[in-house]
Amino acid sequence: MGAKVLLVEDDRLLAQSLKNYLETEGFDVTLAYSFSQAVDELERRRFDVYVLDVNLGDGDGIELLEYLRDFKDDTPTLIISALTDVSTIARGLGAGAEDYIKKPFDPEELVVRIRARLKRREEEIRHGDLVYRDGRFFKGDRELDLGEVQRNVLLKLLRNKGRVVTKEELYDYMLNPSPLALRVMINKLKKKTGINIKSVRGVGYTVD
Repeated sequence: MGAKVLLVEDDRLLAQSLKNYLETEGFDVTLAYSFSQAVDELERRRFDVYVLDVNLGDGDGIELLEYLRDFKDDTPTLIISALTDVSTIARGLGAGAEDYIKKPFDPEELVVRIRARLKRREEEIRHGDLVYRDGRFFKGDRELDLGEVQRNVLLKLLRNKGRVVTKEELYDYMLNPSPLALRVMINKLKKKTGINIKSVRGVGYTVD
C-alpha cells in the first residue's frame, strides 16, 4: 500500500471524491469530516501526509495543524481552502503547512503536490556541518528554527550550489516580496546557518 494520507474535509461529497481519486493513484487514504474525528484518527495511527481543510464544522484546520506542531509532529501538511485572502494563507504557512491549495482545484494537482512533499522528505543535502533531511535543517545535532519561507529559500539555494539564483526565483516563496525583505531574510539565514550566502548585485544570491 502507498503513502498514508489523512484527509480532513467537512464536505463529504468532495472528501469522498478526493479519496477515490487518491486511492486510484496508489495512496492509502483515511477520511475525517471534523476536527474531533481527525484527532481520533491521529490517536489511532501514524500518517505520511496530512491534507487539511480550513473550515471544519467543529473547528479550524489551521488550529489543528498548530496543535500537531506543538506536539512536535512535523508530518508534511497541505492546506486546502476556498479562502484565498493573504491573511489566511499566511496563517496556514505560519502554522507549519508546506503548501496551500486554493479551491476549486484539479485532484491531479493535489497528487502532484503530495508526491513533491514526500519526495522532499526522502531527500538529504549536506553543506559543511549543515544537513537537510526529513524536511528539516540540522547544524550538527541541533535542529535549526527556520520558518517555512526561510526553509524553502535556503533549500533552493542549496539545491543550486554554484549557480546564481535570481531574486525573482526566490520571490516565488515570499508572500510580500521586495529586495529589502529578501535581503533581510538572507541576512537572518546567514546568521542562523553560518553559511556564506553571496549576493550578486542586481541579480540574486549564490552558495558555493
